[in-house]
Amino acid sequence: MATTCLIYCFTILVITISALVPQSTSRIIPEASMMERHNQWMARYGLEYKDVIEKEKRYRIFKANVEYIESVNNAEDKPYKLSVNQFADQTNDEFKKAHIAYMNLFKTKSSAATSFKYENVTAVPPSIDWRKKGAVTSIRDAICGGWTFPAVDTVEGITKIKGGKLYTLSVQEIVDCFNEGKNGCGGGFTTEAFEFIKQHGLTTESNYPTKGKVGTCDTKKEAEPVAKISGYENVPVDSEEALMKAVSNQPVAVSIDAAGADFQFYSSGVFTSQCGTTLDHGVTVVGYGTEKGKLRYWIIKNSWGTTWGEDGYMRLQKDTNAKEGLCGISMEATYPTV
Repeated sequence: MATTCLIYCFTILVITISALVPQSTSRIIPEASMMERHNQWMARYGLEYKDVIEKEKRYRIFKANVEYIESVNNAEDKPYKLSVNQFADQTNDEFKKAHIAYMNLFKTKSSAATSFKYENVTAVPPSIDWRKKGAVTSIRDAICGGWTFPAVDTVEGITKIKGGKLYTLSVQEIVDCFNEGKNGCGGGFTTEAFEFIKQHGLTTESNYPTKGKVGTCDTKKEAEPVAKISGYENVPVDSEEALMKAVSNQPVAVSIDAAGADFQFYSSGVFTSQCGTTLDHGVTVVGYGTEKGKLRYWIIKNSWGTTWGEDGYMRLQKDTNAKEGLCGISMEATYPTV
């Protein structure tokens, strides 16, 4: 009897252990897999942390972000996807402080430039992409002077449209020479960049290359402009129709609310996520179109490198019910004149 009980009890113990092992393994494997993903992600972006404590902190943030990204991507009602990009080990607050919070200074000043030369335009094409027309330069990565990029992008565009040649213009010239370099990497107004270009013109990136920091103004190179503008105009506020008229004729600088986590990890598709109207980031609208014949979008050129979004670009939903547009895109829009 004792022997039978012993055999029975041993059998139950083996079955119990067998049942527990897969559960234990299932808890360990995802964690190990996530750690491996973090290590691979670090290798991809060439990141190293100062110590084990910092790595553990960043890993936990990375894990939470990956779980959020996958939850959004698994939702069936979203026409866009997120990805584990270069910002994946940053909290949303850290991301905002590092990449967009300083752009609070970006917002366009009220200006005497109140005319809108495209007011009476009626022949507006259903879609346009200035990249395909050779009027858009390569994506930049805003290490320093990101506040100048939309102004420079739009001047590059209008110079090509009017003059026939596409130049990659220098942002470093504005960073170094405007306001004695005091705005520098910190921030400034779009109109300030336009005012500088109006007064001085702008030389090429190859002639006055990016340094990633503020330097001393090179007046000799500054005196060798290849692009000039006569001024700038503001698009009427809160009108996607007016913005469309302007973009159908040239790339346009706009301010948007880019603070959300979905914006941080945007990868592809037409962005339709909820976002506010606290304008904190500057981008360039380089076109518009329609996805599958029904979902209209703006084509936005950003300055976070080519690993963000669709090779550095975003398609942002167009013609929403809100007069200010999604993320406030039609609240502050400006373009250069020649």
